[in-house]
Amino acid sequence: MDGSCDLTAFILAGGKSTRMGVDKAFVNYEGRTLLARALDLARSVTPDVRIVGSSEKFAAHAPVVEDIFRDRGPLGGIHAALRASQTELNLMLAVDIPLISSTFLRYLLDRARTAQSTVIVPRGNAGWQPLCAVYRRDFAAAAEAALRAGRNKIDPLFQEVTTRVIAEEELERAGFSRALFRNLNTQRELKELEERPGLKSR
Repeated sequence: MDGSCDLTAFILAGGKSTRMGVDKAFVNYEGRTLLARALDLARSVTPDVRIVGSSEKFAAHAPVVEDIFRDRGPLGGIHAALRASQTELNLMLAVDIPLISSTFLRYLLDRARTAQSTVIVPRGNAGWQPLCAVYRRDFAAAAEAALRAGRNKIDPLFQEVTTRVIAEEELERAGFSRALFRNLNTQRELKELEERPGLKSR
């Protein structure tokens, strides 16, 4: 851990996955739950780590932030996190992307600390990666306006705020794998990942 006090990390724990059959947070991968892995990863870059989700489910694991706008997907979680945060920089990390490494998070945060952008977001795996990105607190206003208007999509908001994009080519030049943002949605995907130990983020 680098002891950073300018950063809060939020684990977006999500809910029950119908395709997994259980809460993704409690799915086991390489001997640990996805939640335990994500918490350890986040704690490698900041001591201030919280879970966005249900207090009833997650309070035993870390401080919890619950959605203000209920059942609105990840944007609702990001909004609640930013409203609860006391730091300018805020890492959002989905619980179901186990190939993310502390090396990559430090790379992402180095760029966030030198950019004045509201959002620092990678592109990879054929799209934006808003659930492994850094947000400044003022993104909460754009998120809230969208949620009040009935819009739940995150990506369109990147056109409304200053956004620093980390392109896939930039990530590859830095030595990060294309598999970095691979997420787990089904038991089959979990099994495939476990059977291919060479798929690592670096």
